Amino acid sequence: MSGFVEKPEPVQVPGLTHLHTGKVRELYQNEAGDLVMVASDRLSAFDWVLPTEIPDKGRVLTKLSLWWFDRLADLVPNHVISTDLPAGAPADWAGRTLICKSLKMVPVECVARGYLTGSGLVEYNESRTVCGLALPEGLSNGSELPAPIFTPATKAAVGDHDENVSYEEVARQVGAETAAVLRQTTLAVYGRARDIARERGIILADTKFEFGFDGDALIIADEVLTPDSSRFWPAATWEPGRAQPSYDKQFVRDWLTSPASGWDRTSEQPPPALPQEIVEATRAKYIEAYEQLTGNSWG
Repeated sequence: MSGFVEKPEPVQVPGLTHLHTGKVRELYQNEAGDLVMVASDRLSAFDWVLPTEIPDKGRVLTKLSLWWFDRLADLVPNHVISTDLPAGAPADWAGRTLICKSLKMVPVECVARGYLTGSGLVEYNESRTVCGLALPEGLSNGSELPAPIFTPATKAAVGDHDENVSYEEVARQVGAETAAVLRQTTLAVYGRARDIARERGIILADTKFEFGFDGDALIIADEVLTPDSSRFWPAATWEPGRAQPSYDKQFVRDWLTSPASGWDRTSEQPPPALPQEIVEATRAKYIEAYEQLTGNSWG
């Protein structure tokens, strides 16, 4: 069992129709047919959306995505129409709301990996492959790959795992031409972002993108290159052969799997509320990632 520990009731705003509650985002449609995305401060771990929020997290994700969209615009257009607050929206939506084009979304998580970790490491240890792509011997946890690879996944519902799939399966699902464009665009965006991050002392180990079509044009959507959608590692401490410290919710994962939480991950019981020190440490890590990448001070 997994999903929301406490599923929130969406805010009702005149002129907006609520469409969906995601792990982090609330999705609405305005009277013009545009999508209104509101990034909450919710946090998910181990397929659970936790009962404790991380203050400012939604604003960090939104602001960092906008920063990246500006730096990727020559590679792929994005879905953002405006950052204006819809009329009648609560003040708390400021800084966490995007008005976006309504796209025909591609039902694939487009993942790029430049380093070996996570589910890719598990598969590599079993078969020397990642998503069916053969890799050389001698790699370990955190190793840089000979070249970045495109390792797509199916998009799962809240509470379920995304599942890695082969490129051939993507081509069967969306067509060979679209699959080729997705792979090319994903790797081009990853390469640009990896180089920008590296200049700022951060390793972009892997990341995932979502794409949709606006007519015939492929558009990048949702969030991009945030600590929620990417693995960012400090370059100064990178050392293959071990788990790397990261700019994300690792504090939360570590606490939940420690005796201090009292939670059995294998049970059907939902995880407990987070202690304040874990909340503060996680918030600080998200803000640190924003500041180091952008060079801008938060707050």
